[in-house]
Amino acid sequence: MYDGEANQGMRCIKDIVSRFSDQITYRVYDVRGKAEIPEIHDYDLYISTGGPGDPLEGNGNWDLKYFDLLDQIWIWNQNHSHKKHILLICHSFQMACRHFGLGQLSKRKSTSFGVMSIHKTAEGMNDPLFLGLDNPFWAVDSRDYQVLQPNQKKFNLLGAKIIALEKIRTHVEYERAIMAIRFSDEIIGTQFHPEADPVSFLAHLKKQEVRDKIIASKGKTKFRAMLEHLVDENKIYKTNETLIPNFLEQSIRKIKSAKTPSLIL
Repeated sequence: MYDGEANQGMRCIKDIVSRFSDQITYRVYDVRGKAEIPEIHDYDLYISTGGPGDPLEGNGNWDLKYFDLLDQIWIWNQNHSHKKHILLICHSFQMACRHFGLGQLSKRKSTSFGVMSIHKTAEGMNDPLFLGLDNPFWAVDSRDYQVLQPNQKKFNLLGAKIIALEKIRTHVEYERAIMAIRFSDEIIGTQFHPEADPVSFLAHLKKQEVRDKIIASKGKTKFRAMLEHLVDENKIYKTNETLIPNFLEQSIRKIKSAKTPSLIL
């Protein structure tokens, strides 16, 4: 989903996946840049990445193919005991929410960027994706768009559940964004970046334009706080070490096929 834009996220995901190299193989597909979409029969696990740009836009080709893949996974899981598992990150999560009609997707008044607290809902307290994470836990949030105003009828129809919300902001009256949804037992998504590690975030903060933008909008104190979060092993390091590994471990355990599970990024 990176559309050819250089991004630390893929390095982070590959690093996490490499920890499971004795159990899975994978292939990377360029969905937005080349409209590459995998065949539903070829893979057991999917990680759909974040990416730049407007999740409300597409070119009428890759986006429609992507939505069709989501539908294929959903229909497959309704009709087969051998399930397909997918984790949707940020841009992919927003597009999935839009496709399934689970909430209002809109542009934020300002960019949300930094190491933010993520708060589990009552449903999220016992969700296996968050096993080993505190409440709240911490993750990198980097987005210009947000999913708000859940459509409860659609949630009920799909059996989906909101499992995490945006940080509590007592100084503003804005609605808290939906930060994670369990669409089904096999399909789950986060609006934050669980793959981010201290190395990737520091590399981003080192960019002069990024540093200047943060200081201009948030101030030097906020910028220094972001740097301090990087050395706190209970913040983004812990989320990186926990959330995606939970998804992979739990999904692999559920796959009953005799073949080695394969993964698509």
